[in-house]
Amino acid sequence: MDYIIYFVITIAILVFVHEFGHFAAAKICRMQVDAFAIGFGKRLFGYNKITKFTFLDLPKDVDLQGNTDYKLCLLPLGGYVKIAGMVDESNDTEFLEKEPQPHEFRSKPTYQKLFVITAGVLMNLLLTLSIFWGINFYQGKQIFKSTTISKIEANSNAEKVGFQSFDKIKEINGKKVSNWEEVLDNLLVNNTGNNLNVLVERNGVEQNILISRSQITQASQKGIFLFPNPTQPFVQDVMKNSPAEAGKIASGDIFLEVNNVSVKDREEVVKIITANKQTDIPVTILRGKDTVQTVVNPGLEGKIGIAIADAYTGEFEYKTYGVFGSLSQSVSNIGQYTELTLTMMKNVITGKVEFKQAFGGPVKIAQYAAKSADSGIMPFLFFLAMLSLSLAIINIMPFPVLDGGHFVIILIEGIIQREIPIKAKIAIQNAGFVLLLILMAFIIYNDIISM
Repeated sequence: MDYIIYFVITIAILVFVHEFGHFAAAKICRMQVDAFAIGFGKRLFGYNKITKFTFLDLPKDVDLQGNTDYKLCLLPLGGYVKIAGMVDESNDTEFLEKEPQPHEFRSKPTYQKLFVITAGVLMNLLLTLSIFWGINFYQGKQIFKSTTISKIEANSNAEKVGFQSFDKIKEINGKKVSNWEEVLDNLLVNNTGNNLNVLVERNGVEQNILISRSQITQASQKGIFLFPNPTQPFVQDVMKNSPAEAGKIASGDIFLEVNNVSVKDREEVVKIITANKQTDIPVTILRGKDTVQTVVNPGLEGKIGIAIADAYTGEFEYKTYGVFGSLSQSVSNIGQYTELTLTMMKNVITGKVEFKQAFGGPVKIAQYAAKSADSGIMPFLFFLAMLSLSLAIINIMPFPVLDGGHFVIILIEGIIQREIPIKAKIAIQNAGFVLLLILMAFIIYNDIISM
C-alpha cells in the first residue's frame, strides 16, 4: 500500500509540473486549452466554468465555449493538455474542416509552437534545479575523508569482484582519489560502461584490481557494496514486540559493546547475538551524545528484531554553499546527471549495459519512492528531482508521441513553410504510440521478474 501511495504522489507531482508547463505556455501565447488532465482514460471528476464540479465524462453536447476542463482521470500513469488546433495523441482532426482560428495552435508562429511544446521539459528542469538548489543550500554536502574500505563480509559482492577488508583505494582508471565521494563517483558514475582498473594499497603493498563493467554493475545493483572505514554498527529499524524493543533499543542507536565485547561492524554484532540464544546480553549503545546501558535476550531464534547496518565514524568535511553557490552547484549537478543518463543510454544501445539494469518502470519507481520517503524528506526530494530530470531528458528525445517528436515535426513545418499532411502526422503518432506501449510493457515485465 505504501508503494502505491508514494507512486501516485510522485507521478502526480511530476505530471502536474510537466503539463502545467504546456498549459502556462499555451495561455501565454493566447492559445485555447480545452482540457488539463492528470491521468488517462475515463474522467473521474473535474471542474470547468460551464458545468462547475462534475463527476465522470461530460455529456457530448456540452460546449465549454473556450473554457478549460480541469480533470482527474482513471489511469495515474501520465497526463495531457489538449490545445485547440493541435494534432496530438487524441487524433482529433475535426478542427481541420474549418479555417484556422486565431486562438488555435496551428495558427501561431513556429517559435510559439516550439515554446509550448518544450515548456513541459523546461518545467521539469526547473523543478529539478529548485530541489537541488534547496538541498545544496539547506543541507550542503558531507564528504567522508577516507578512501579505505571497511571490513568486507565473506562471499559478499565486494569480495567477489576482488576487494579485501581495509584495502586503501588510491587510483581508479589512473585517476587519484582523496575522499569517499571521489571513490563512488569513479566506481559507479564517471566510468559507466568501462572496465575498471583499481589501484589499492593492501598490507603496505600496492596492487591492481581489474573489474569488468558487468561485475561492478551487478554488485552495485544489489546494494552499496563498499563502505568507508572506520565504521560503527547502528540500528536502522526496530521491530514491534521484539526483544530489542523490550530492551529499549531505538532506531539510530550505535552499538559500542555487546556482551562486554567492543564491536566495530554489524557482522560482529550479529555473530555475538546469534551465539548467545536465550541469554541476557548486556549492551552498551551510543544515543546522541549519551551512552546507554541495556540488556536484550535473543530467545530461541538468536535474533533481537532489528535492521542493522554500518555507519561511518571517521573524519569528514562538511561543505556548505551560499545562495549563489548552491545555484551554481545545482547547475553542475544537473549537467553531471544528464551526462550520466545519456552515457547510460549509449551503453544500452551499444550493448555494454543490459536494458533492465538501466531502466525502471512503475514498479521500481514505486519501490524507490517508498524507500526514499521512509528515509526522510531530503532523500525523497532528491529522488523526485532525479526522476524529473530523467523525464525531461526522455521527453525531449526526437521520438513520435514524445515532446521531442512534436518538436521535430514543428521545426520541419517551419522550415518548409507548410504543414505535413495530416494522414502522415497521424500515422507517425500511431506508430510511435504502439512502440511506446511495447516499450512500457517490456519495462514493466523486467520490473516484475527482477523483484
